[in-house]
Amino acid sequence: MQPDEIGDTDSLDTTERVAPTLTGPLAASATSPIGGPLGKHAQIGRQWFWTPLRIALLVAVAALTLSWFGKAGCIQQYTNDQGQQELDWRTARPYIAMCYSDIVPLYTAERLDRPDTFPYRTSWVDDQGKPNQQTRYMEYPVVTGMFQWVNAKLTAGWLDAGLLSAIPVAVYFNITAFWLALAWLVTVWAVARTARRRPWDAILVAASPLVLVHAFTNFDALATAAAAAGVLAWARKRPVLAGVLIGFGGAAKFYPLLLLGVLFVLCLRTGKLREWKRTTVAALATWLAINVPIAFTYPDGWWEFFRRNTARAADTDSIYNVISEFSGWPGFDGTLGAWQTPAVLNTVTAVLFLIVCAAVGWVALTAPTRPRVAQLGFLLVAAFLLINKVWSPQYSLWLVPLAVLAVPRWKILLTWMAVDALVWVPRMMYYLGLDHKGLTIEWFLGMVVIRDVVVIALCALVVYEIYHPERDLVRKFGDDDPAGGVLDGADDKFLIRAKRAAPPRP
Repeated sequence: MQPDEIGDTDSLDTTERVAPTLTGPLAASATSPIGGPLGKHAQIGRQWFWTPLRIALLVAVAALTLSWFGKAGCIQQYTNDQGQQELDWRTARPYIAMCYSDIVPLYTAERLDRPDTFPYRTSWVDDQGKPNQQTRYMEYPVVTGMFQWVNAKLTAGWLDAGLLSAIPVAVYFNITAFWLALAWLVTVWAVARTARRRPWDAILVAASPLVLVHAFTNFDALATAAAAAGVLAWARKRPVLAGVLIGFGGAAKFYPLLLLGVLFVLCLRTGKLREWKRTTVAALATWLAINVPIAFTYPDGWWEFFRRNTARAADTDSIYNVISEFSGWPGFDGTLGAWQTPAVLNTVTAVLFLIVCAAVGWVALTAPTRPRVAQLGFLLVAAFLLINKVWSPQYSLWLVPLAVLAVPRWKILLTWMAVDALVWVPRMMYYLGLDHKGLTIEWFLGMVVIRDVVVIALCALVVYEIYHPERDLVRKFGDDDPAGGVLDGADDKFLIRAKRAAPPRP
């Protein structure tokens, strides 16, 4: 294949894999050092060991290793004046080295270092004796909270066995990172299997710049693995298993449950509501099976996650804080005290979310060709993050598998991921503070605005391809909806046809 033939894909056999070096300029250029794009007479899919999936998993292992090294600076230890080993966070190391991870401070903040701690039962008092004093519990959903507790118990067992001489928090971080790495490998595997004839697209999930920065920033890989595996189960026409996985993911983070809304409007359009009901019942049953025992036994501790999210003000990098900082606007609720509930802001975000849901439903039911599951899933999750009052940096991982399945354009996706990952730099420098030669908040918020603009542009591209399916790279090469399951190739049963203006009279 000559370089000038790279864009010619009309002769591709739609029963074979889509070769990225023949269909994507970026992949074609990247192969120049190793002989260039795939040859015209090459046999695709004949390699018995180095399959696209195994290569993607190998790349993911390399990326996760680099990500671990990026955080390793924050689990270094030193000997204090009393001869004891302590965590070395002196001189603002987490921000200077940009290695900060929630996993490290939460080990002691959530009382996981104590042998008698059990999430949602154990409580403590923050700011005792002050006006903003409050009783605290584990602040994460049940799956994530229990995940932390199990890792703390594994840490205690590891240290009791004398397997490694290190401070407990370092062992805890490494054990947690091991399971999170496995979860991200599951995410890569699920995307590669779901993509079917485009398994090479999973490389974007494996080597995403966001993984390099945020794989171990928090515990979100658990939810991405459950959500991606749920999409794969739906693609394989196993609606009950899809529901179980989505429900499990929803018990770790909220966002996997949004996929139920996506499946609803698509099943409504195709008359496949029976399958949607099975998935939804399985998801709710799984979520309840995980949550009800904790909620019944420790109601105050279980409610902590919901209480803190309700009382939480607009986060530093939310669009509301950006507007407030640049304009001087005091916010919807004005000046609030510590942990005073922003009732108006909560109402605004809830109303905006309902509007977004309605807009995504309208797109699903008015597009001339039924949108793909990943396209609507990406739109809904991205819109949720844009209008939400909290966009923690690791939340961007939620978008990675959906984006790769929705719009597999390598240059565009890598550009977005790089921009999103780079937000971490001014964030850390802002937290460092001006006293330590950090940056002002304007630098950080400016990067947040750029990220939001790029995500909005990506959403616009997805909407454009929904209404112009001939531009959709997945459909262009012969597929309908690889993640669609029962929706794949289904006929429309319910469709809203937008009114068009009457043609002018001659």
